[in-house]
Amino acid sequence: MARPRAEQPTPAELEILKILWGRNGPSTVRDILEVVNLQADSPRAYTSVMSLMNVMTEKGLLRRSPQGRAFVYEPVLPREQTQRSLLSETLERAYSGSASLLVAHLLDQSAPSADELDQIRSLLDGYEDRRASETREGGDPCKRSRPKRSKG
Repeated sequence: MARPRAEQPTPAELEILKILWGRNGPSTVRDILEVVNLQADSPRAYTSVMSLMNVMTEKGLLRRSPQGRAFVYEPVLPREQTQRSLLSETLERAYSGSASLLVAHLLDQSAPSADELDQIRSLLDGYEDRRASETREGGDPCKRSRPKRSKG
């Protein structure tokens, strides 16, 4: 029985997408191959990259357009939309929708620096402020679950 195609990009497909997102405009297979081989431990064959990019086109991850005798490829979705989709799927599949569990594991795995933790706290404070202003409509402001940290 054939394996169903995954909607999300595989690690190899994500590698290609990252390269394309970092470039200015559509790219040929040869353009991508050059970058892949600069980053890879062992070189990849042109046909391997071409086959992968053709599969990505069939999956709707890439858009292919003829340009002269070659094709150029570009991502269908912007980086941020793909990242959101990947994170949403991970949140549901691996963490049963628990954002706190996902964040706890993320912090354990990434061991952020003090500066990164400050940035994360600022993001959380901004998120709480936005949520509070959205839910205020005609009522009292939402109570903060924790006091804001002062810088200094």
